[in-house]
Amino acid sequence: MGDEQGTTSGTADADPVTDGPRPVEPLSGQELVQSALFGRWQEPPVSRLTVRQVEMRRLSDSMRIIMERLVATAAPTEVIIEAADALARVALSFDEERHGTLYEGFAEAANAGGDVEASFEHSPFIGRANPLSPPIALQELDGKVHARCVFGSAYEGPPGCVHGGYVAGAFDELLGATQSLSGAPGMTGTLTVKYRSPTPLHTELRFVGELVGVERRKIFTKGELYAGDRLCAEAEGIFISIDLDRWRTLMEERNRQEQERLS
Repeated sequence: MGDEQGTTSGTADADPVTDGPRPVEPLSGQELVQSALFGRWQEPPVSRLTVRQVEMRRLSDSMRIIMERLVATAAPTEVIIEAADALARVALSFDEERHGTLYEGFAEAANAGGDVEASFEHSPFIGRANPLSPPIALQELDGKVHARCVFGSAYEGPPGCVHGGYVAGAFDELLGATQSLSGAPGMTGTLTVKYRSPTPLHTELRFVGELVGVERRKIFTKGELYAGDRLCAEAEGIFISIDLDRWRTLMEERNRQEQERLS
């Protein structure tokens, strides 16, 4: 859990930076593709959703409510027993169906690259069909990525505050989306978070991400998190661009491991 004025970081294997990042020069040929991709971050009209997508979202919304109520409930034991029995029956109903191999779209914005058909429904931070997601809403404005979200009781760390690990995870998602402004899919190389003041629960939080520069395969980003006008945290991220062949290899390995796990 991050402490105020603390720092958390992680580093992937990558060549050391020998020179400073060059200024970003937007590529005009990418503008239409990026505009279409950024549109995937926005909430589509219901008319564009399939019945399955609508119901997956509805199911996830109900599970979010359960998680929110469960971690802060004063319900009597008999109510807890009744709810546990009901959810156990629901869980068993899914055991009768095929599961464990579905991977729709992309789990995070950083990996979409120029895929204008990218779907993030199952992202653990922005996915509406993932009950673990708060969810975070992303929007590109004037060359920066803006995000808003509310963390409920299930994300509590210090009393009344968001757990520092979730703050770091939100920055990873934000800066992952921000690095896509470069036009290349990438994976996190280094993420450094500085916690400036406690991040409150049940409060609309505002994130801003900025693409700083690109140096060969390295994509440099930075971001800020606010509660109202108060700065809660800052972050810097270096992402490492990957080619489509590497991405396909990861997908093939993921599918192989799933088949082994389920056999």
